[in-house]
Amino acid sequence: MRPRTVITDMKTFSEKYYALTRGDIVVGLLNLKKNEEAKFLHLVENGVKLFPPALAQAASRSKATQVYILGNVMVEHTFVARDKRDLIEQITNYNAHNIKEVVTKQDRLNCGLGINVWPSIEAVYNHASLGLMEFPFVVQPFVKNVRDIRVIIIGDYVEAYERINPYNFRHNLYFGGESRPYTLSKKERAFCLKVMRKAHFPYAHIDLMLNNKLYLSEINLRGGLKGSQIKPDKYRPLINKVHQDFIKRHLSS
Repeated sequence: MRPRTVITDMKTFSEKYYALTRGDIVVGLLNLKKNEEAKFLHLVENGVKLFPPALAQAASRSKATQVYILGNVMVEHTFVARDKRDLIEQITNYNAHNIKEVVTKQDRLNCGLGINVWPSIEAVYNHASLGLMEFPFVVQPFVKNVRDIRVIIIGDYVEAYERINPYNFRHNLYFGGESRPYTLSKKERAFCLKVMRKAHFPYAHIDLMLNNKLYLSEINLRGGLKGSQIKPDKYRPLINKVHQDFIKRHLSS
């Protein structure tokens, strides 16, 4: 039996991709282009173990994928607009529930750069039908006066902080926002862990929305550390430890 291959960098992954087979492991985020994502499926179907798992990596790359997996813990009536038909079908639903303002999230943009607020879902449809928006994108009701909580979970390390900007609903820390520490309740912490388990995230940056109810906004395997207590020189070793612990468990099994 050939020894199991362990890959921890993209250069080696690219060189050995076609030789990977059942029992081999690839550790770390794969820097795949959008049109290469079929490689996730190819590797999993051939028994190659990915860590973080392929599902978590796919969700981390795409807001639409997050909705497909975790939409039931997001704001009610959140959906993925794959085409104009999806939008026009949801116009009736949104109007029936008296939903006025909506938010759209472009699929693969971060740092709040792909988030837009609209006066109605009809306005979104009008822009999309004229070819002014790229599908797919996420649509959800605009919820006012929410608290924006960022949670970082890596192994036993758990940190949460609130992001605040009274002049911008995005609460982005890179564009005028401020942060302050936040203490998670038992319910909120359990919610985060449940989300991670469902999407197979071994560690995560989780954005929560609080407004009498608790919602998932987004989840990612990596994220900016601005506003957090943990700094890069402490953060990277924690991620590396999770990766090394996985390698040890896998090779000893």
